Amino acid sequence: MTSNPNSSNPTTAKNVKTVSGITVRLAGDSGDGMQLLGTQLTNTSALAGNDVATFPDFPAEIRAPRGTRAGVSGFQVQFASEEIFTPGDQLDALVVMNPAAMVTNLGDLRKGGILIANVDGFNEKEFKLAKLESDPLEANVIEETYRIFKVPMTTLTRTAVAEHGLSQKVADRCKNFFAMGLVYWLFGRSLDTTLRFIEDKFGRKPDIAAANVAALRAGWAYGETTEAFGESFQVEAAATLESGTYRNMMGNQALAWGLVTAAHLSGKDLFYGTYPITPASDILHELSKYKNFGVKTLQAEDEIAAVCATIGAAFGGTMAVTASSGPGIALKAEGMGLGMILELPMIVINVQRGGPSTGLPTKTEQSDLLQCMFGRNGEAPLPILAPRSPADCFDIAIEAWRIATECMCPVMLLSDGYIANGSEPWRIPDLGSMPKITINHPAGTDLDEPFLPYARDEFLARPWAIPGTPGLMHRVGGLEKQDGTGNVSYDPANHQHMTNTRAAKIDRIAERIPEQDVFGETSGDVLVVSWGGTYGACHTAVKRCRDAGHQVSHAHLRYIHPMPNNIGDLLQSFKTVIVPELNMGQLRMLLRSKYLVDCVGVNKVQGKPFAVTELVDAIEARVTPQASSKGKAAVQSRAG
Repeated sequence: MTSNPNSSNPTTAKNVKTVSGITVRLAGDSGDGMQLLGTQLTNTSALAGNDVATFPDFPAEIRAPRGTRAGVSGFQVQFASEEIFTPGDQLDALVVMNPAAMVTNLGDLRKGGILIANVDGFNEKEFKLAKLESDPLEANVIEETYRIFKVPMTTLTRTAVAEHGLSQKVADRCKNFFAMGLVYWLFGRSLDTTLRFIEDKFGRKPDIAAANVAALRAGWAYGETTEAFGESFQVEAAATLESGTYRNMMGNQALAWGLVTAAHLSGKDLFYGTYPITPASDILHELSKYKNFGVKTLQAEDEIAAVCATIGAAFGGTMAVTASSGPGIALKAEGMGLGMILELPMIVINVQRGGPSTGLPTKTEQSDLLQCMFGRNGEAPLPILAPRSPADCFDIAIEAWRIATECMCPVMLLSDGYIANGSEPWRIPDLGSMPKITINHPAGTDLDEPFLPYARDEFLARPWAIPGTPGLMHRVGGLEKQDGTGNVSYDPANHQHMTNTRAAKIDRIAERIPEQDVFGETSGDVLVVSWGGTYGACHTAVKRCRDAGHQVSHAHLRYIHPMPNNIGDLLQSFKTVIVPELNMGQLRMLLRSKYLVDCVGVNKVQGKPFAVTELVDAIEARVTPQASSKGKAAVQSRAG
């Protein structure tokens, strides 16, 4: 379907091809508005009823030089008429604003895919900045491999906005809206959402608003009136999503909303103490909007101050949360150990990025797992949970707080840049039907019996005594505590006992979490075990292999420490266990050491998520010959 640029009502056209899904990447300089273009395409597709998944990609440097390969900013989105779990593998279309964007992204465009280039950005100066000796659009191999459309976007945008009296510099900033209009026409997207956005965003600057609208409509008209493209594409609304009200949600935003909801469900105010760091900063930005919901945010002077303020808030009886990325978690380590020995409920969020040191600030990685498991002095075990997708961040924030209050301990929540910056449709839950998080603070007492701050309940959790409550005065600190009283103790037997008790408290969490579920059979040829942001690629790869007839199952871990009780038996039930990770084998090491299973690693540390095809190849290389022949027969049967 296509539509007139002055009306978003679709009209029937003969040159429209209906497809099940499209994967598009938009790339240019960090100032070219690719993130805005991608966000609008995502929101428009979600409102059209498509399932949507996104993956933004930012330069690592704050002000990377324009025109260089290091300065390329990209945004990938997949929208589909069926349920999807990744922002796509190979690209169906790539829109580039300059040569650097083209050469850094072209390798992901499938053979025969659409390449749309702002030809005005391809000149000698830009070739030099991108370290190219000639125009990459003129290479024979490019012309033979892809469908290339050279569009003078800058020139056409200047013409479209000329009547609005803008300077050339300001007019050129509108070219992302021209590109947006062209992409919308090509893939049958409505203009309505973006027109409303322009009005809301630029309503106080009517000349800018009018120019952006003109550029948007000009881009649409270019696709509609020229015969260069020959066809456009339409993706029908998804029929697989559960009924309900949805909104497009990024991972960090979902985490923030989950934290606010957890505070409400437990009847607590929320304190969030943090120090800004990529890619965790957006949690602070989001939470700072909700003072009316009892949210208090503190941007501390450093990571140590942030975690110590969070410990103070937990001691005072508030829902206390802190967050960082790997470098900041390293600085918080001593404070996390203090929270652990005090046995106070807290949430510590690590939104992982490429390392070590400052590493790759805007790129994704899963290399902090062992840091979170063991990166504290002494025997200091903590529960670790990991969301699997942007929408799952909402639920896992609530679950982390439930465990923290039930067990009276800090809980680590391991997200990553892929999840934090990605987005997908999130079904808005009914708050009234969500279970409350019950917290029973001990009441004050006038009895002669002394209060025992380290007495244990059935979960081995100590009471959460609020300071100032009559009769509940007690001593806290980082020194070892005497069992029950909490007084300082150097007794060797007591230290052993307290160490064992704190560890047992964490281990017993496994008795109160769900058993590990499996996609596929619970025994057989190959089991793929994943965690964190690799869920979508692993699930899709396993599904493709199963459709091809291979005996493959998938187990995705949300509870990393402790793991569900049935994990050991599950691992022993398969001939081969494959563990894909965006690190050099950290979960694989934990599984091998605890369950004595010789897991096979699929490891990648390139700052990029797994492609589904990478995992399919890794799985097919490990299936037994019998399973492989069955898979080939199944494919041949369907092909026939």
